[in-house]
Amino acid sequence: MGYPGLGSENSNLPGFVVLTSGGKTPDAGKSVWGSGFLPSVYQGVQCRSKGEPVLYLSDPEGMNRDLRYQGIQAINEVNKLEYETFQDPEILSRISQYELAYKMQISVPGVMDINSEPEYIHELYGTAPGKESFANNCLLARKLVEKGVRFVQLFDWGWDAHGTDESTAVNYGMRNKCREIDKPISALLLDLKQRGLLDETLVVWGGEFGRTPMQENRDGKEMPYMGRDHHVEAFTMWMAGAGIKRGGSWGETDEIGFSAVKGQVSVHDIHATILHQLGFDHEKMTYQFRAGRSVLRTCSAILSMKY
Repeated sequence: MGYPGLGSENSNLPGFVVLTSGGKTPDAGKSVWGSGFLPSVYQGVQCRSKGEPVLYLSDPEGMNRDLRYQGIQAINEVNKLEYETFQDPEILSRISQYELAYKMQISVPGVMDINSEPEYIHELYGTAPGKESFANNCLLARKLVEKGVRFVQLFDWGWDAHGTDESTAVNYGMRNKCREIDKPISALLLDLKQRGLLDETLVVWGGEFGRTPMQENRDGKEMPYMGRDHHVEAFTMWMAGAGIKRGGSWGETDEIGFSAVKGQVSVHDIHATILHQLGFDHEKMTYQFRAGRSVLRTCSAILSMKY
């Protein structure tokens, strides 16, 4: 799983894991970590930071490990016969997912448990074991990377700063959200670095879109709290690790932050940069789909919501 050119370093874990803060799924739903036109084996696997990491991970009462394995073997024998008949690649994905799910029953509970981490690590991240939080997910991301998971995607809900209530106002909601993420993000970068992982791990941060530099006004009515509307003219993101030049910046806006005036790039340029840092030439590696598309476009199905 994960990215087709990379594979997975750990055959007992997915190559692409998704974690959401507070159990809140993005408004666009689980399609944001879908596989696009790639086979579904490449879609993200959502894990939870509270309760069972994956739903139905445990065997039901009366079902032991050997019986579970025999059941999966029988199901996949039927799947193999179906593939021989229809040659549908999604059937191969189904076989692979059954086999991975069986392996995950052993490997996932351990890697998704942060209780065994030393106290100084909990202090560094600001984690609270047993709760669902962005801080917990940052620590889980480090643990997953350590175990060979190729892509870890974190979603943090609550940044839609329209100012419809106090929690979404710029002067209240944004301050609180920044307080929630600053410490664990700094901790993640420091933790990756001290473990020798930052040089080979690319961290990409961003949001869905930009925000206007002026206060939002809907239908000519004054909003009760100061908020800002969606904006496509200017957008900020950052990257760290994996050979990215430290302290560098690219692009500029006008004096009020309304429009980009220097160094404008397209989403495909960003994808090409990410692929380059991962060791790929986006113009050479391709995934054939119907008329054929370059991996640069393929990559958008996996990475575009990461920043």
